[in-house]
Amino acid sequence: MLDFTALLKLAGELGADDVALITVTDIVVKDELATLCREPRCEGLGNSLSCPPYVGGPDAFRKMQSEYEKALVFKVSVPMDVAMSIERNEVLALIHEIGAKIEYAAKAQGAGRAKAFAGGSCKALFCADYPECRVLDEKKSCRNPHLARESMSGYGIDVAKMMATAGWEHSGRMQKGDATVTFSGLVLID
Repeated sequence: MLDFTALLKLAGELGADDVALITVTDIVVKDELATLCREPRCEGLGNSLSCPPYVGGPDAFRKMQSEYEKALVFKVSVPMDVAMSIERNEVLALIHEIGAKIEYAAKAQGAGRAKAFAGGSCKALFCADYPECRVLDEKKSCRNPHLARESMSGYGIDVAKMMATAGWEHSGRMQKGDATVTFSGLVLID
């Protein structure tokens, strides 16, 4: 039996400001959100296995929704000046790390298909010093399989609505005058 309390506590210990357990079917998926990776073109598009066109997209996530029950959702809030600087990548890397570690902990408790999702291209976050993604370019193993997770955006996940479902305010956009910006991740748990 899964110890959800321990997983929620772990998220906080790893750096999440808040964490919630929601029903997977409450996660809204929109095709048009996944197309934003293409137009306007995201710098991560096609650069790593965790971003489009290499992720399954909205239809694949909808299928996953029928195969999972719960999702652990977590957030990290930072000052606007951090979110608008190169330090943003450190925060996004933390989102990947929190998701990955919760995924591993859930698997260790018996949720063998637990699957984490994050934001930001793993190429930019973990392999920026390399010219290419080793998985795509050289057909070799990932340099950071213990950290890199697939993009929520690439699956069309409506992050703002997911955060609202978790009970958190989030406009979905950074706006002038905002004091903080919130980044989030999720882990599907079977």
